[in-house]
Formats: sequence, structure tokens, C-alpha cells
Amino acid sequence: MKKNIAVFLDRDGTINEEVGYLSRLEQIKLYHFTFEAIRIINENGMKAVVVTNQSGVARGLFDEDFVETVHDRINKMLAEKNAFIDRFYYCPHHPTEGNEPYLRSCNCRKPEPGMLIRASEELDIDLSRSYMVGDMAKDIELAKRVGARGILVRTGYGKSVKSPDIKPVYVARDVLDAVNWIMKDRVK
Repeated sequence: MKKNIAVFLDRDGTINEEVGYLSRLEQIKLYHFTFEAIRIINENGMKAVVVTNQSGVARGLFDEDFVETVHDRINKMLAEKNAFIDRFYYCPHHPTEGNEPYLRSCNCRKPEPGMLIRASEELDIDLSRSYMVGDMAKDIELAKRVGARGILVRTGYGKSVKSPDIKPVYVARDVLDAVNWIMKDRVK
């Protein structure tokens, strides 16, 4: 049995402001409540794992080195407030738009489960005891596909998600509200 519990976090619109395609470092603006949310995850022995679709790579808007530079910058910003992301996973593919070798269907583009399965294997995560927090329907669908609990945040695109087909276990104001709910849910 896998031993770790993770809080999987979408990136754009969930932990940082949604800007369309984040293609310049100066566009990174973490929400003010992100620092505390991730620090709570860290202090409670759970893994904080970012899972993000980055089809801008397939579309030629930026390369994979830039995505990794963004993730390094986010972790440096978090470290200033005693918080950290355990691991970042991203999907650079798109099934219908972009350039080879990124123009393809894959098992890592959310809501496909590839990133969470890989994280589960690499970080010894029990997906059935974990959570997925995001601002889009595909984040909730991803949670459902792996047996995790999906939480929709009302930041980013989450302000306009209204589908009756989406069944999150909780609808949160933001990532801090989501993490506070997780802390209560874990003691049930």
C-alpha cells in the first residue's frame, strides 16, 4: 500500500493568476493566499504536487526549458515564505494543434490520468486518499478517473464553471479555502 497523501494542484488559475499563456517570467503572480495554503500542505506531511497542461509548448509559444524555469521561479517565491512544491508535472502536448513531436494525443493531458499515475509511482502516493484542486472541469474529471477527491476553486476559470455534470466534493473560494477543507476532511 502506498503511504503518502498528496494535494495535486493545478497551476494557472489555481495557485497563480490566470494570464492566458504564461510566456514571460514577469507574468507569474502567485495569489497571496497560495503561500499559506501550500505551507499548510507541507506542515501536515502531505505532498504538494503541481499538475498542469502546458500546450503552449506544442503551439510553439515557449519551450520545455521555459516551463521548468517557471516552476523553479514559483518554488523560489514559495521558499521566501517557507513553503514548497514537492514536484511539478506538466503535459506539453496538444491533440489537434501545434508542432511535432508535441502534436499528439497522450495519456498525460488532463483529464487523462498520466501525470497523477506517474506521481503516484515516483512519490509513493495513494491516489484514493489524495485530492485534486483546480479551476476547470477537467481537474475534477481527472480526480474522478483516479479515485481522488476533486475540489473546484472559484479563481481563474473556476468563476464560470457551472456544468451539472461536474461533481466536486467541495467548491472552494480559492486554494486556501480548499486546503482548509481538506484538513477538516482528513480528520473525518
